[in-house]
Amino acid sequence: MLLQQIAMTVAEGGEHAPAPIWAEPWVFGVSIFAILLVLMFITLSYSNLGNRHAVTDEHADPHRQHPNKHDHGQGH
Repeated sequence: MLLQQIAMTVAEGGEHAPAPIWAEPWVFGVSIFAILLVLMFITLSYSNLGNRHAVTDEHADPHRQHPNKHDHGQGH
């Protein structure tokens, strides 16, 4: 179906005016850049969450199940 549309467009051969846009082309670039910059700052704001508390050793829980001991033979 897409090939038929392309063939009809090529066969038509008429010159068409470009679709109207509601702003200058540079406005689109600046707005996309600003949105990505905001998203980058949001991402960077989460970069130090691991440094909020002092590191503590994990206590050994004898009842904890370790996945490598309970694989039910699905491994090698």
